[in-house]
Parts: sequence; structure tokens; C-alpha cells
Amino acid sequence: MASESAQNSGTRIDGVVTRFAPSPTGYLHLGGARTALFNWLFARHHGGKALLRIEDTDAKRSTQDAIEKIIEGLDWLGLDYDDEPVFQSQRAARHREVALALLESGNAYKCFATQEELEDMRAAQREAKQPMRYDGRWRDRDPGEAAPETPFTIRLKTPTEGDTVIQDAVQGEVRVANAEIDDYILLRADGTPTYMLAAVVDDHDMGCTHIIRGDDHLNNAFRQLPIIHAMGWDEPVYAHVPLIHGADGAKLSKRHGAVGVEAYRDELGVLPEALFNYLLRLGWGHEDQEEFTKEEAIALFDIDAVGKGPSRFDTKKLLNLNGHHIREADNARLAKLVAAEMDGTGDVALLEQAMEVLKPRAKDMHELAEGARFLFAKRPLEMTEKASKLLDEEGRARLSQISKALHAENNWTIDALEATTKALAERLELGLGKLAQPMRAALTGTTTSPGIFDVLVLLGREESLARIDAQVTSNG
Repeated sequence: MASESAQNSGTRIDGVVTRFAPSPTGYLHLGGARTALFNWLFARHHGGKALLRIEDTDAKRSTQDAIEKIIEGLDWLGLDYDDEPVFQSQRAARHREVALALLESGNAYKCFATQEELEDMRAAQREAKQPMRYDGRWRDRDPGEAAPETPFTIRLKTPTEGDTVIQDAVQGEVRVANAEIDDYILLRADGTPTYMLAAVVDDHDMGCTHIIRGDDHLNNAFRQLPIIHAMGWDEPVYAHVPLIHGADGAKLSKRHGAVGVEAYRDELGVLPEALFNYLLRLGWGHEDQEEFTKEEAIALFDIDAVGKGPSRFDTKKLLNLNGHHIREADNARLAKLVAAEMDGTGDVALLEQAMEVLKPRAKDMHELAEGARFLFAKRPLEMTEKASKLLDEEGRARLSQISKALHAENNWTIDALEATTKALAERLELGLGKLAQPMRAALTGTTTSPGIFDVLVLLGREESLARIDAQVTSNG
């Protein structure tokens, strides 16, 4: 439950619309997932709309599989959207319409430069050690100078004097000289729009008021604003969030384990609420609080609390947080997840009963499932090397004593079983551990498990005695 101060955090901004705009050329990586989370939380915090746009204009690299994985990953994280996804590839006609409007208004022009001419231009700039940018050779020329039917691109006529200033909600004031921004292409010679044009048009048409994205897009903002100004559209609020780095301080990459969110679910056994919580804390914080429910995150999150410096991803910290969320998770839900991991071989009702003693020992779902496997093991149990050492001649002799005592016990409860075993230990003048260790090995095939009396109750009288007796009569 969020506190009253949390519920009243910040000043509400009316009419907020955010968007998450991934390119489906690969998985939903951590950086993208955090960007999606921040956009979603900002919209939810202010009572606005969170929208999803799939930027699938790169037909060669975009795949349906990637689209499905991105949407699945967002859904798994619990991020819902207020409208159906917008597919950028379906809006090319609208993008061309805006490019032609800019051409008509004199804010764009036709460029008839050939690829060879442009390459010669770039070669000369490299030779002179000049910045690599289009030199405006067709900016003020009459298109009639070109031969009929000559292919052309449409370029934006960007301002050449003064500065463009952005009051970024994360980075603060950022200023770039307009002379540094070249007249870039809006519409290619084949009539297809460029990303720079498409993104601006889609943001406007979707009504986006806030553009929250990685700071690797900060330069794009200075290239996109001239389109916005030329069309007479309202400027959005920009918030460029620092990128995520690995534990070594370098930009997060595959060598750090930068994989899709489905890998954190499937390979690391992370719960969605744990990854949600961990991503939330990568660059944003509220006092010294570490764990947040979704409701608390919505109540507390605002973009002005996002830091300017890059955050560091640490798998160990994620798994530690995941362990906390496992311990707080509903037992019935965990039981179903574990049963699914066991390919349906685990009894859900028994797993649910066992969760309270299993989950304190697990930091991920794989460990939780592994810890539950003894419940469904078939006799004779497969023993670990350490467990086998506990079942030597002395260990089996002690098991024989335990077997006699437990066969006489009809009250199969934790308290009764503990009392019976302690009484036996006192008669044999042994510490309780000297009996519990071989008993654990016989019951689970391992040397680690929940409390031994919990194990006895979970397995039940018949199965417990059968496993112990099987080791008593074993030849080792």
C-alpha cells in the first residue's frame, strides 16, 4: 500500500501522452524495457495515456518474431497500453504527405545529387578533416537545373544560424549550434520516408506530449525539432535517460549478458515483478526505498527524479531482489510456475503446501523448482556424492533406529515428529544433527533441504518411511 505522501507525490500534469517505440530487429533488451517502464509509469502517474509504436520500417531486419517477443515481454512485465500498437510501416503515405507539405512551404527542397557526387563530397571532407555532413549543394538551386526524370531526395532546410536549445527534463538545458545540423533526407529517392521524419510525424499524430528515451537519441531531438517548428506543431517535452552500463562501467552489451527480458525469465528464473522493480531502480530512486509494488511505483514515479548519470546493471543484485519477491509471492502462483517448470510432473497442491518452506531458500525460480524435486522423486532415490557419504554403515545404523521410532509415531505432525526424534537423540546421546543428516539424505537424496520435520510432513508417513527403510536395507 502506497503511503499518503506517495499518493500525493508531485504535481499532476494534465493530458500526458507517452510512447514506447521499439524497432523489431531483435529482442526487448534491458535498456528498451526500462525506457518502456519509465514511459508507462510517467503516464500512469499523471493519469495520462501510454502508447506503443512498432518502428518496423526496416523491412530487411524487422521480423514478426521480434514483434511478438517485444509485445510478449512488455505484457510479462505488466505494462499495458491504452490503444492498439501503431505500426510505422503502415503510415508511409502520411509521412510522404508531411514531406511534400514541407517542400510546398519552402522548408524542404529537392536534392538531385547522385551517390557518386555525395561520396566525392565525403571524401573531400575526410581529406580536409572536416565534419562529415551534406554541404547544401541543392539547397538554393532551381530544381529546373536537373535533367528531366532525374531521381531526387527531399531534404529538410534546417536553420543555419543561431542555436537550438532544449530544456530536457533529465539532462537540463542542452544547446546545439544550428550550423552543426545538416540538411538531412526526409524522403528517399524511392519515395520511402527516413526514420527522422517518420518518428516526428508519428509522435505528433499520436499526440505525444513527452518523449522519454535513451540519451543516445539526444542528438536526434535537435534534428527533429526543425520539422516540428516548420510544421507549426507543439514541441514535446524531451527527457533523455542515461544508458545502462555493466558492472564494469562500460556500456551494457552482450558480453555483460545483455539479452532479452525473456532470457531473464527463462534462463535466470526471474519473476516479472522483480525485474520491474530492478529496472525501476536503475537510474531512479525514492529516498532509500529498494522494494516497490506496482502501485507504489505509479504513485511515486516522476521523471525529475531520474539521475543524469548512467546506472549499472548487476545480475547478483537482481537475483537478490528476485529472492525477496519470491518470498513475498503468492504460494499458489509459485506452485503453478514450478509445476510448469517440472513439465507438469509436480502435483500443484503439494507444491503449494511446500512453498512456505521452499521459497525462503531460493533466489530464482530454477532454485525453487530444484528444491521441490525431492517431493516427486521415485525410489530408489538418486543420491548426490555428499548424501551418499552420509549413508555409510554408521549412517544406515542410525537410520534403522530412526525408522523404528518413526514407525511407532502415528501423530505425523511437525511437533510430534520433532519430539520423537529429539527423544531418540537423547537416548542415543547424539546431537539432533547426527540423526537429521542421514535422514535428510535418505528422504531427499541431497544434503540440503527445508527443515527435516517439514520434509517428513510434506512427504507423508508412508513415503517417508519407505524412503528411510530403503536406505536401511541398502548395501551402500
